[in-house]
Amino acid sequence: MSSKLLRVYPSELKIPYEVKKQRSCFMELTNRTDQYVAFKVKTTNPRKYSVRHACGILLPRSSCNLTVTMQAPMEMLSDHHCKDKFLVQSVVVRDGATMKDFLPELFVKAPGRVIGEFKLRVVYIAANPPSPVPEEEEEEDSSPRSEVIGCEEKRSLVFNATPTYIRASGEEPSCAEVTPVKSRMDEEKECAIAVEEKLKLQYKMELLEETRSSQQQEGFSLMFVVLVFMSSVFIGHLMNDIKV
Repeated sequence: MSSKLLRVYPSELKIPYEVKKQRSCFMELTNRTDQYVAFKVKTTNPRKYSVRHACGILLPRSSCNLTVTMQAPMEMLSDHHCKDKFLVQSVVVRDGATMKDFLPELFVKAPGRVIGEFKLRVVYIAANPPSPVPEEEEEEDSSPRSEVIGCEEKRSLVFNATPTYIRASGEEPSCAEVTPVKSRMDEEKECAIAVEEKLKLQYKMELLEETRSSQQQEGFSLMFVVLVFMSSVFIGHLMNDIKV
């Protein structure tokens, strides 16, 4: 999995194979030295694959991640055997080197120049492998009784909100602790009833006030009529005395 200059992980590129869908995998390069190291990634099938950051310069003891993307295949494979391969080349460069110093000639063999090479093969894997499910779990999930028990357990957790620490400690809870908590529906129903009773009481008070007001008005009008009648009688007697 490693060369003298770089550590390459993983040792093979596992790419999900799915018709008409582009898939990717990742590769990690780690500089194992205290020097600056330039790298370049090549493939035997450049039309089929693309590599993000196919070349670069790694600082001492640093790492980088590369993304290898396979173009969307147009047909299914009879098997998942693949002959494609990748090659990671590495070479030591001067301290403080940047991409301006990156030249293709760095990876040409020359006297005194050591070029590290690491080969990776491509392995196709199923895009969506089915998750194995134990037979016992399937039987329990498919039985009607298990569904009923699950529903009852959920309902008891919602309406009987017993604190967790009481069950964990094994102590007997007090009466206040085991009192069922009212559901939101019950609280809203009680609130609506209280509001309705308040409105009824307010309506009765207003009706009583109107009745009292009407009674006062009727009493006032009756008294006014009596006063007018008495005044007219008094004026009549007074006029008769003047004529006499």
